[in-house]
Amino acid sequence: MSQVIDRRLNGKNKSAVNRQRFIRRYKSQIKRAVGEAIAGRSITEIDKGEKVSIPAKDISEPVFGHAPAGRREAVHPGNREFVTGDQVKRPPAGGGQGAGASRETGGEDDFAFSLSQEEFLEFFFEDLALPDLVKTQLATITEHKSVRAGYTPDGIPANIDVVRSLKGALARRIALGAPHRRRLHEAEAELEDLQAGGEQGAAVEALEEEIAELRRRIDRIPFIDTFDLRYSNRVKQPKPSTQAVMFCLMDVSGSMDAERKDIAKRFFTLLYLFLSRNYERIDVVFIRHHTTAVEVDEHDFFYARETGGTVVSSALELMYSVIRERYPSSEWNIYGAQASDGDNWNDDSPLCRDLLLGKIMPCLQYYAYVEIVAEQPQNLWMEYEQVKAAYGNFAMQRIKGLEDIYPVFRELFKKQRT
Repeated sequence: MSQVIDRRLNGKNKSAVNRQRFIRRYKSQIKRAVGEAIAGRSITEIDKGEKVSIPAKDISEPVFGHAPAGRREAVHPGNREFVTGDQVKRPPAGGGQGAGASRETGGEDDFAFSLSQEEFLEFFFEDLALPDLVKTQLATITEHKSVRAGYTPDGIPANIDVVRSLKGALARRIALGAPHRRRLHEAEAELEDLQAGGEQGAAVEALEEEIAELRRRIDRIPFIDTFDLRYSNRVKQPKPSTQAVMFCLMDVSGSMDAERKDIAKRFFTLLYLFLSRNYERIDVVFIRHHTTAVEVDEHDFFYARETGGTVVSSALELMYSVIRERYPSSEWNIYGAQASDGDNWNDDSPLCRDLLLGKIMPCLQYYAYVEIVAEQPQNLWMEYEQVKAAYGNFAMQRIKGLEDIYPVFRELFKKQRT
């Protein structure tokens, strides 16, 4: 059996095959390094490649050696410490060279490995998906609808068009039988004339035989033939998949200081990259709020500096208004993600709970709430716990620092196992 080995080089004399083999072999270490890299990046650099370091001990190759047990004979050169008959102690376990350096011995640097942008994002968003996307799989399936496209001579019995087939059969019988019928009428008229004149003999017998043969030929024309059958032709026409929309609600009130806003922006940046990378047809609605809420574009959502007090219900009311006007739940998969520090007016938090319970959650596939850098759960968290108890598709997580963003994001949008 012949084998084909791909030895093509992939830029700067590097083997693409060896690179993919290395990535598969050390996938867990690379994935862990990718998760740690997000905490030290700025928002504008989140989607770039990364140079990850893998500890040298993790890429060490197995070696064969003598076991420490047993008796061995060896000849050692003379020295000042031992004389003939002295017993040499075995070296302590782990006495060989390791990866770490000390005052007496050298060390070994970690292995540095560069990931391209595509490879970095592939590891970053691996095994993630929008939860409960029940109407369609946007990234992998193209929906089709069956439409009429005339008739075809081939098909299955269930698609036979009876009327069209009978019309074709009738037209065929008329076309094939017309010459015989025309001659039949002429022969019958001639026979009547001969019989009316009282003539008998061979001429009459010949006409009778011809008339009989013409009738037999007409009768031999089948009533319907396989050639006459016509089937309704249907073709599959691509149609837009059931759309999905993601609502991003970010608190930009005065209690959200620069650190908390940075965490919120990083979270939504990951969400935006994830949606735009994995789903071809999806809308993203950006809503910023303090005492009032406003729908903004992508640039203003991440870079506008407006701030103020806190009325979280204003964002939820605007979200519900947009759903009613532009995104009916019968046609859209609707998702929501909200980031806030949880600080809200005491009388407004129950209103937020009621809006979610009574209006918003019945329309949604999934809603994720993230509370940022709060030492203790705030009043909004307490009210949202009642929403979580009522709806299984409502998720809540808390982020205390940059290192928590990626684990929380993966927990909220991990792919569901079926």
